[in-house]
Amino acid sequence: MATDFAVLLHRFLTSHLAGLRSCSPNTIASYRDTFKLLIAWFRDCRAIPPDKLTLERINADAITAFLDWLETERHNSISTRTQRLAAVSSFFRWLQSQDPTRMASCQDILAVPAKRQAQPSVNHLTIEQTRRLLAQPDRSTRRGRRDATLLATLYDTAARVQEFADLTVRDIRPQPPALAVLTGKGRKTRHVPLGDNTAALLNAYLTEHGLDKPGHDDYPLFTNQHRNKLSRGGIAWIIGKYQASAGDPALAGADLSPHVLRHSKAMHLYEAGVPLPYIRDILGHVDLTTTEIYARASTEAKRKALEATYTEIVTDELPEWNHDTALLTWLGLCAVIDPQNHCHQALPASAAHNPALFIRGCCFPGPVQYLPAQVGRVRRDSADPGLHPGQTSGSQPAVSGGGVRNCASPPPR
Repeated sequence: MATDFAVLLHRFLTSHLAGLRSCSPNTIASYRDTFKLLIAWFRDCRAIPPDKLTLERINADAITAFLDWLETERHNSISTRTQRLAAVSSFFRWLQSQDPTRMASCQDILAVPAKRQAQPSVNHLTIEQTRRLLAQPDRSTRRGRRDATLLATLYDTAARVQEFADLTVRDIRPQPPALAVLTGKGRKTRHVPLGDNTAALLNAYLTEHGLDKPGHDDYPLFTNQHRNKLSRGGIAWIIGKYQASAGDPALAGADLSPHVLRHSKAMHLYEAGVPLPYIRDILGHVDLTTTEIYARASTEAKRKALEATYTEIVTDELPEWNHDTALLTWLGLCAVIDPQNHCHQALPASAAHNPALFIRGCCFPGPVQYLPAQVGRVRRDSADPGLHPGQTSGSQPAVSGGGVRNCASPPPR
């Protein structure tokens, strides 16, 4: 006889996800794989066979131990761990509405926290790298023209790889205004505009392959040699082939995938000044905060913002030291210092009218902001802060002949 867990899990996967929520086959497969791993963990780590696994045995402690096992024993990443937790949480969130008597235990499991991780940087190509990649296919051959159209359309639509693989002839309108209709998560559709160059490539491609004729609307847009639609792995393989042939060390060393082209398009749109809400709609994001990763990651946008902010504050003009006679006089005074750090140069009488600023015991006659950093820190006389320029302890302020300043005490560091 089936356990309560088996019965409810079957209803969740077949009726709830596939029926009510209209989840894609890939989403359902991801949820299914999560529970396959959970059942295997109970069998191997808790010695509970699948036919004995009941809801009573599944609690918050067990889920936490399962997640730790994924990370330590199966070497899954933190993002994969979080994805598995999301699938488990979705099941127990649904279970609350099906059986309110289990709400307390369900909420304990829903309270299991996701493991935090550093926000990864957005991996993307520069515009020049993207242009070089898209130029790699040999357009003198039928296969090369197919691949050139594929790469241009994948970049221009910023589609998720499964959205792109699912494209049919019906989903493309190459006539102005050209657009592609993408079906994303939750079976939601969105219209993405296409550039003129991409539309021209698609028009030629449809004509060459006879896909512009009536009766071909439901044909896959891009197919393999067996006339079946390209898989996600096949699309990634095509990208990798042209990445290797590009001859660009930076491009060859990049972690390139279909999703990186999606990131690249989004980043290029943002750096071109396209508002984030428009980028969100093109990418098919539900929440604008998801799209904001491109605003945080765009170094070029940050640089432009900083330049616009500080243009009038930070200047590239430097002081003309050779025209500053007061500074030159002071530098000449400070040059007359013997190895014992004693200054034997008499200060001029005019120094008595300047602030009592001493560097290595010499009077600096100019404004504080022009003190060069190389000569040490500015200080007043540490022994007697009330001394005037040219005055030593126990003496009167300097007059027309100037005075001698003892420089034995170096400035504080």
